[in-house]
Amino acid sequence: QVQLVESGGGLVQPGGSLRLSCAASGSIFSIYGMGWYRQAPGKQRELVAKFTSEGSTNYADSVKGRFTISRDNAKNTVFLEMNSLKPEDTAVYYCKADRINTVRGLLYNVWGQGTQVTVSP
Repeated sequence: QVQLVESGGGLVQPGGSLRLSCAASGSIFSIYGMGWYRQAPGKQRELVAKFTSEGSTNYADSVKGRFTISRDNAKNTVFLEMNSLKPEDTAVYYCKADRINTVRGLLYNVWGQGTQVTVSP
């Protein structure tokens, strides 16, 4: 069974930093379009940062210059380094993969369970 498991969330003061990790487990050949989304209370889920199928990166305007997405392909893991955090970054952060090629076939739009990030004094 293929799973995306996030970790690294928590409570941090404004201006602080956090590093999120998302590890894909299971019998996986390849993963495409892996990235991070977030959902704040009462708001729609939004893209934070992701790798495109071609390997480039996309960032939400609100996080450009503060957040950095990176990955370890050998470990099927993606990271989100978050610096200069603001209260408006408070949300549940979700990892998502657009497509996963597994021993049992292709999976599309696979989500993790989410990890809470709270930015507060």
